[in-house]
Amino acid sequence: QVRLVQSGGGVMQAGESLSIFCVGTGVSGAIFTTNSMGWYRQAPGKQRELVATITSGGDANYADSAKGRFTISRDNAKRTVYLQMNSLRPEDTAVYYCNLPAYDWWGQGTQVTVSS
Repeated sequence: QVRLVQSGGGVMQAGESLSIFCVGTGVSGAIFTTNSMGWYRQAPGKQRELVATITSGGDANYADSAKGRFTISRDNAKRTVYLQMNSLRPEDTAVYYCNLPAYDWWGQGTQVTVSS
């Protein structure tokens, strides 16, 4: 069974850093390696929004809110995509989801809470 399994998350103080990651279990190397991946987040009472994407070749794009603070990366051999979040702000509080859009696969979600 194909799943995107997320790890990481937690309660942080503003200004701290946190890394979350997502492993494609049951995902073939060919599928993972040749497709873009993304991170989304959904804050309470808000719609899910795109945070960052990374192509199969490693080109990254970021939402304005993430630029300069977040870094998306991937390790195809490990079928893993990472999101390094620096200089966290209270407004980064949300449930974060990884996504493989070509197949509409989603991770289970990871809560990140940032207190001021």
